[in-house]
Amino acid sequence: MSYLNHHLRGFETIKHKGKDITVSVTSPEFNLFVIGLKNLQYKIAYIPAGYEHRADLISEIFYDTPTYDWLICLYNNISDPFNELNLNDRILIPSI
Repeated sequence: MSYLNHHLRGFETIKHKGKDITVSVTSPEFNLFVIGLKNLQYKIAYIPAGYEHRADLISEIFYDTPTYDWLICLYNNISDPFNELNLNDRILIPSI
């Protein structure tokens, strides 16, 4: 499975409030990617001091790049990292 930024996983145009909007997270390619996530191995981690609410910094620790912040949030079902990534929270880090 190739891991790219989710914006590169296909696009779909949807209507929102009467306007056409191009999105990636509802595309068929992205949906297949999400289904494949359940087959990944993972590491268990705990949010250390200074990294609360910062999925980008956590991504930097485990992947040497901040660009997989979205993957950490998606894998842990986090929709708002500013409220859900708190000190000492247990999170799963998918192996890529």
